[in-house]
Amino acid sequence: MRSDRTGPSALLRLCLLALGALVLSLTCAAAADLAPIVQKFGGKQGFETTESVVGELTATGDPAAATALNALSGGDLYWRKTDQAVFIGRESGRDLQLLDPVTGASAGTAPKADFTKVRINNNLRRAITAALGGLTLGSPDPAVRLRAAQTLFASADPQALPSLEAAIAREADAGIRTRLEEARAAALLASPAASADDKEAAAQTLGARGDRESLTILNRYAGTLEPGEVKSAVTAAAASIEGRIAFWNQMQTVWFGLSLGSVLLLAAIGLAITFGVMGVINMAHGEMVMLGAYTTFMVQEVIRAHAPWLFDWSLAIALPLAFLVSGTVGLVMERGLIRFLYGRPLETLLATYGVSLMLQQGVRTIFGPTNREVGNPTWMSGAFDVGLMSVNWNRLWIILFAFAVFAGLLYALNRTPMGLQMRAVTQNRRMASAMGIRTPWVDAMTFALGSGIAGIAGVALSQVDNVSPNLGQGYIIDSFMVVVFGGVGNLWGTFVGAMSLGIVNKLLEPYAGAVLGKIVVLVLIILFIQKRPRGLFALKGRFVDA
Repeated sequence: MRSDRTGPSALLRLCLLALGALVLSLTCAAAADLAPIVQKFGGKQGFETTESVVGELTATGDPAAATALNALSGGDLYWRKTDQAVFIGRESGRDLQLLDPVTGASAGTAPKADFTKVRINNNLRRAITAALGGLTLGSPDPAVRLRAAQTLFASADPQALPSLEAAIAREADAGIRTRLEEARAAALLASPAASADDKEAAAQTLGARGDRESLTILNRYAGTLEPGEVKSAVTAAAASIEGRIAFWNQMQTVWFGLSLGSVLLLAAIGLAITFGVMGVINMAHGEMVMLGAYTTFMVQEVIRAHAPWLFDWSLAIALPLAFLVSGTVGLVMERGLIRFLYGRPLETLLATYGVSLMLQQGVRTIFGPTNREVGNPTWMSGAFDVGLMSVNWNRLWIILFAFAVFAGLLYALNRTPMGLQMRAVTQNRRMASAMGIRTPWVDAMTFALGSGIAGIAGVALSQVDNVSPNLGQGYIIDSFMVVVFGGVGNLWGTFVGAMSLGIVNKLLEPYAGAVLGKIVVLVLIILFIQKRPRGLFALKGRFVDA
């Protein structure tokens, strides 16, 4: 009975041993096939001979050859002076730790003086890179095959053509096959043996790819070609790529302009409310933005110290807190100072400027004058490509956030009782008061709302700018420009003005520079206000018209 129970397990063990022996024999056979080729690296020989050995290893198609090729590329392949045997060597003082160049197994230690390094040059390095790419084209992992295709495309080595053609024939993934065909096109352009028809087709393939890498390859070979159909095809493909790149460069500039416009919108939208409803020139508005940024810093500091797993939620936590902090400071300013200065714009300007200096100095005293680090959550880090344009996640989220704030504020002003009262006070303060609206209370809540929105703008700006006591100073003038250009007290005017100024600024920067570009924009706004003193979208009402 015991023999019957152990019989199947013994048979299973025998099968596993046989399978292991088969795998070991196949591995040894592969190593035996590669070993004689690898040993050809030994001895004093020229770069041409070394390159031919690299070609032999590539022709085997065995991924195990990558061990020797990587060592050769890294300068770790040596041959022994006595018998010209080749090893991978790792320096250890005056000795070398020797490894088998095929299997990577340890081969002992020997004095470094007994060995000579196999020499390579830049041409060989390119050949090795192409060879390594060719060896990984047969990998079962699609990501590895894709990287290999990209490597071979960059190297544009004609020696990789046989490997590429074989890989294209067996590749089932359409995306990887396209990359392989592009790599083959790059290699064909560099191949002296390729026909004119093949090179013309290769130029069209690279032109269809249409990126900067393709343009580099086309320009590299355009100068080496004689006038003819091939050169015309290469030149036409390069010209089409240059036009495409120019288009995407303009799109990138427009994207930067939208990004800047969203920042200006966030910084100015609160000012549009206070300035439009109350007529107060609030020079401390930038400091409300600064307080929101420092609130974000404090929230992240607390999270880092006590709840680091909540870091990705730090901005969501900071938003309501920044609104409360800045809104409270704004409410205190309005009740304690500004309400006594209504109808006296010059005194209001000077008083709020003094408040801004006090807030800056207070922040310097508490946090110091240096910049403070505010980190990006993982969902706001990195970038992705749209065509040939790079889009940063933090900028994209700020644009969406600015649009959301604008939409929310627009809804509040047009669909809530508080918004109705604010609009009534804006259009005719005396009539609103006669109808029973408590205009002082509306003034206080309006100023607090505008300051609170500036605070949440500071949360967003902390992700793209330095958090320092001077943060708000960089946006106060631009905010007033946006409000005046768009139309005082009009949210749609603020939106259009912010986006217009952002895009115009970025379009002018490549030609006039950042500083001169801002000066040009300021001059254009001054000229525009001469024609339309109330901005793009002027408010209507008897009080306003008066």
